[in-house]
Amino acid sequence: MENSETNSGNKTKVCDKTREQITTPALFKVLMHNDDYTTMEFVVAVLREIFHKPETEAEQIMLTIHFQGIGYCGTFPHAIAETKTDLARLMARKAGFPLRCTFEEA
Repeated sequence: MENSETNSGNKTKVCDKTREQITTPALFKVLMHNDDYTTMEFVVAVLREIFHKPETEAEQIMLTIHFQGIGYCGTFPHAIAETKTDLARLMARKAGFPLRCTFEEA
């Protein structure tokens, strides 16, 4: 705070601090679902290429998808989750696989 004098001789206080409101964007979990047609190798390739997972982690996620029916790929802000989901679907369709990838609020 800073004191300053006005023309009338009265002292006023000037507040030079502003309060910024920072909000964290909502996060969404991206999930990949098991099906009977998409190959395990393709699922690993999607996890590596789109979700940037290392080989061993991609294989673990793929096995989770295979045995439990669903696997967690990552948590992202809405726009990124939507983009990664769409890219995974597009990559699968181009390869002729019915891979299902969804996202939900974390």
